[in-house]
Amino acid sequence: MSRIIHPLFWRRSLLTLFMVASSSVVCFAQDRPLRSITYRLAMSRPVSHLFEVAIEVELPDPAPKSIDFQMAKWSPGRYAVFDFAKNVQEFEALGGICPAEAKCKMPTFPVTRVDGQTWRVSTMNTHRLTIRYKVFGNDLSGTFSQLDARHANYNGGSLFMYVVNHKPDPVKLVIDPPAGWRIVNGRMSRPHQREWQFPNWDEMIDTSTEVAPDWTLDSFDVEGKKYHVAVHSFGSEGGKRTTLVRDIEKIVRAETAMWGPPDFDAYTFLIHYAADDRSGDGMEHLTSTQIILPGALGEEGVLGETLDTVAHEFFHVWNVKRLRPTELGPWDFTRPLNTRSLWIAEGITNYYGHLMMRRSGVWDDTAFFRREGQTITGIENAGGTRLMSAEESSLSAPFIDNAPHAQRTNLSNTAISYYPKGELVGMVLDLTIRGKTNGKVSLDDVMRRMYEEFYLKSPNSSYYLRGRGYTGDDFERVASEVAGYDLSGFFRRYVRDVETLPYDEAFAYLGMRVIREQARQPYDAGVGLDWQNEGSLIIGAVRQGSAAEDAGLQPGDEIAMLGRKKIARENWLVSLNRFKQGDRVSVSVKRDRRTIETVLVLGAPERFEYRIEEKKDATPQQKTLRAAWLTGSAQR
Repeated sequence: MSRIIHPLFWRRSLLTLFMVASSSVVCFAQDRPLRSITYRLAMSRPVSHLFEVAIEVELPDPAPKSIDFQMAKWSPGRYAVFDFAKNVQEFEALGGICPAEAKCKMPTFPVTRVDGQTWRVSTMNTHRLTIRYKVFGNDLSGTFSQLDARHANYNGGSLFMYVVNHKPDPVKLVIDPPAGWRIVNGRMSRPHQREWQFPNWDEMIDTSTEVAPDWTLDSFDVEGKKYHVAVHSFGSEGGKRTTLVRDIEKIVRAETAMWGPPDFDAYTFLIHYAADDRSGDGMEHLTSTQIILPGALGEEGVLGETLDTVAHEFFHVWNVKRLRPTELGPWDFTRPLNTRSLWIAEGITNYYGHLMMRRSGVWDDTAFFRREGQTITGIENAGGTRLMSAEESSLSAPFIDNAPHAQRTNLSNTAISYYPKGELVGMVLDLTIRGKTNGKVSLDDVMRRMYEEFYLKSPNSSYYLRGRGYTGDDFERVASEVAGYDLSGFFRRYVRDVETLPYDEAFAYLGMRVIREQARQPYDAGVGLDWQNEGSLIIGAVRQGSAAEDAGLQPGDEIAMLGRKKIARENWLVSLNRFKQGDRVSVSVKRDRRTIETVLVLGAPERFEYRIEEKKDATPQQKTLRAAWLTGSAQR
């Protein structure tokens, strides 16, 4: 799944809660296969932001009386419900299929809008239909699509309807780009390719594509596999392209060293430098990843952020895209996803993404431990860390994963993200297994065993890919078998419950410890600002039990004065921290066209920072275990 890159420092931001009663696997109906399904994509007027889609269908004999076409409500890798049908316009059904380059006059057939995402077409006893519609797209992300004067970038789930009960059918895709624009995606078998065959609709939409006149391509080989780095830059690269490609190759080598050969012949890193200060994302696919940064490659920090995202997304080649929870393919796009295992699929990927930055040599020990310390700090200070377990967070994905919210929620106080929570569960589990087995096995072995059992060796459970999906119980069983001891207590306490992870025990095996200190960041009285309203001092969240909550402050309030002095966003924290613990500070806020006066009684700092450091008395054996962990030298 995707990493959402925050527009401030381009980090993913995740919040919220979703509880679903049923976790049953959906049974997918399938009618007799259609004779053929061809998708045609054009973009004749890029400034309109309108993608032009045609679906040509050849029906079996006898033809059904009607056939349904449906837009997905969401797409794989981003589990919030976005209802892509809202951007569909000018849907029409025509009798017949017009040969390429010909001009045909075909009769219009009746269409009924069945529901928000479904169009029903009467076949009128014909065996050949053409469906046409347009989709508005002007968002550059791993989920949506964008067409403008500079380029077209699409994600298939937001563009292509599927024929209901025929997602397993083979499909053909033909793209007609504007003059001078070139196509690149993870399924290119030759230059200037415009046509593709896919075994089913699911794999077609799993092929994000860039169409533009000015992208560039670099390539390298690792153990017989071809890797492409396609870059589309809207800003200066600062001479960093060579370093980018070199370090991506390092990451590929580190990850394939752990997993073994990937199940593809070629793979594409499709990287955009949007230079718009807002578009940021990362999304995994079977033979590619799409990575979007809001800045330019030449700017400070952007190269590092790109590589960090590469390490995460490429790990998904195995974990998520092939080794997958049972609910992740094939999917039911008529309702939200319901799985307990995203802490494995995304959280453990987050952990290994950071670990692979170290194993590849892109990061040193200091950078890696600093990042993991920041992750511990974020989780242990999160309001929901004692309320929401890793499994509950996974179930909450439809509301957490960058989901839009029209109503106010209390999620900042009740929810955690399965990304950092799963990362920490994975790290502690890894160190515990390494410590208790004296380095004989590790989480690396657990992941390889899972991949072998469920992807490589299991009989196919559906038309979608090889193998079958796993459950949370499967993962617990395999982890216990590989470790050689019962891990049910670990999973009960730290995965399904909300106990604090045993950081001290886990790191002690490696001669290290986790230090907890009072946060050096300024005291905030429990106020979290709304970063969507830049320039305004509007409260976005109020921490439960904080001085702000005691004073009656609410999300949506605009802070006007503090201590009888006017206050602005840029000096809010500086002004607040001029006061001391125990001070009573007047505060004025604007709410509902009124000015409300209240008093903040400043309390003790409530946040702590965590850092990971080496023990001075670490033994040679502990240091050896640590080196094996950080370098991957003990694997295989």
